[in-house]
Amino acid sequence: MAKRRKLVAPSSADLSKLEEEFRRETSVPEPAASQVRGVAPIAKIAAEAAAVSQPASAADRARQAQLEASEAKLQEAETDGRLLVDIPVGEIDADAMVRDRAALDADDMLELRLSISANGLRLPIEVYELPASDRMDSPRYGLLSGYRRLMAVRELLGLTEEAQFKSIRAIIRPPAETDAAFVAMVEENEVRSELSHFERGRIAVISAQQGAFLNVEDAVNKLFATGSKAKRSKVRSFALIFEELGDMLEFPDALSEKRGLKLAQALRQGGETRIRNGLAAASSATADEEWAVIDGVISTLDAPERDPKRGGRPRTTPPASGWRDAETLVTSNGITIRRQADADGYSLRFEGRQLDGEMMENLLEEIRVFLERP
Repeated sequence: MAKRRKLVAPSSADLSKLEEEFRRETSVPEPAASQVRGVAPIAKIAAEAAAVSQPASAADRARQAQLEASEAKLQEAETDGRLLVDIPVGEIDADAMVRDRAALDADDMLELRLSISANGLRLPIEVYELPASDRMDSPRYGLLSGYRRLMAVRELLGLTEEAQFKSIRAIIRPPAETDAAFVAMVEENEVRSELSHFERGRIAVISAQQGAFLNVEDAVNKLFATGSKAKRSKVRSFALIFEELGDMLEFPDALSEKRGLKLAQALRQGGETRIRNGLAAASSATADEEWAVIDGVISTLDAPERDPKRGGRPRTTPPASGWRDAETLVTSNGITIRRQADADGYSLRFEGRQLDGEMMENLLEEIRVFLERP
């Protein structure tokens, strides 16, 4: 049999040594030691876990939910471009897009500066963030709308050097396709300060040239999609004027609708060269003088230029304008209008080689305006 080991009771010195080693290994710093003295480790762990998992009060939970909802709404507003921010005027590139405004009226700008100086900027401008690759040391934002307001604030800063004009209130719109940006710019200016006929045609041509639209026709249809068919027809006429004579006209914005449509018709009849030659030979100090030159050339377009050395039959004198009878009217440009009456009312028939679909659309629009006049 194996020899059993005899157990010997530890001495008081051995007990003291064991107790000292136990205290050293399980000791905790004050005041924690006093807090857990007499508490089993498992009880301490359970108490800590209960403290962590203790649910917040109803009021605290409501406040937390409200904060989270507000943060989500703020993030959504920033993403959608609905936040107002103050941006240094030097951080905005006013020419990032070709503007639809061809010129700024000095009197209007003075009035705008006085208004902003007295009352502040009532309406923010709209900008979009330029791609980082395009910025480098250049402005961070491109101007979408509010060109006149930005120019007015910059002029006020130059005149006064006041700190309030170093920045401008703006809405940062999310990045958009080029065609959408042009549409937004035109819509904003049509609402704030109506564009001239020539400015509408000009921006349609330029936006198409920059590739934002397939062609001028597509540009007109999308830029002025909310306008009537007759309005888009007029824009196309002034777009033609910009394309053919934009570099020659000194007072294009002064062209009235009636004069512009007459000029566009002359251009469609092939009068571009003669009109350009007439403008080049004349010096016009006013819009009326410039139109007198154009109108004088247009009046000669019905008769093609002929070499006087060549023979031929004499030119037939065109019929005089005016009423031929009670039912027939001939205009100065050779269009015949015949009136007929029946039991249901009246009908008008228009005849003449100058007529086309666009002219008839404009005429119908004029008739509508006349009939709806109070």
